[in-house]
Amino acid sequence: MARTERLRLITDAVREAGQLSVAGLAELTGASEMTIRRDLETLGAQGVLERYRGGARSLLLRGEEPPFAFRAREDTGTKRRIAAAVAGLIADGESVLIDSGTTCFEVARALEHRRLTVIPLSLHAANALTGAPRLKLLLPGGEPRPGELALTGPLTEASLAALRFDTAVIGCCGLTSRDGLTAYDLADAAVKRAAIASARRVIAVAEAAKLSRTALAFVAPVSALDAVVTDGTAPEEETGAMAAAGVVVRTV
Repeated sequence: MARTERLRLITDAVREAGQLSVAGLAELTGASEMTIRRDLETLGAQGVLERYRGGARSLLLRGEEPPFAFRAREDTGTKRRIAAAVAGLIADGESVLIDSGTTCFEVARALEHRRLTVIPLSLHAANALTGAPRLKLLLPGGEPRPGELALTGPLTEASLAALRFDTAVIGCCGLTSRDGLTAYDLADAAVKRAAIASARRVIAVAEAAKLSRTALAFVAPVSALDAVVTDGTAPEEETGAMAAAGVVVRTV
């Protein structure tokens, strides 16, 4: 089992149970107890769980999004392939809004050397694009959420309402044909809705796992999306239903 997969399995198992022992996690993952202890140190440093002698307890509530630092290390290859596919859909000269989140952060990095006007909705993406030689960078107002550094609040929403974008690249916490695009955070969901309302074309980016997940805050139905870019392990029943709803689905 790859380390990123093991860290995700440990995170999910401890969150579901509340707390688990090192021995139990070793049995669950097939890794040695020494390896599990190192993994728990990593997850503890990322704010996902709290260590105690012989085990760990979760710091995440059920339905709560893991910290940005943890997610940024997950499935980086997949996220970069998704980002490259999105970059291929965007023409030079476009005005592009890039949502917050780790996959959208990779989209920002993929567009760094393009001739575009870009407004990022997180300080992580803004930092990645600062100094890009050919790119015009616009920054919205708003309050950055701790850790995530996503810009939210009435200032962000007002900034988006005053502009019109050729393309909005939107991240999500869940995306299904039945429940649409959803987010864990209510303020983040409001910003996503404002972004969708201000864009001529909306591209949602989501790793396959998100296509079987629904989060708390509803953002938009699938019909509000023009395209979805995901990876090749996405469930066919979901990608098929989205295609039937008129959404262009691209897998990488």
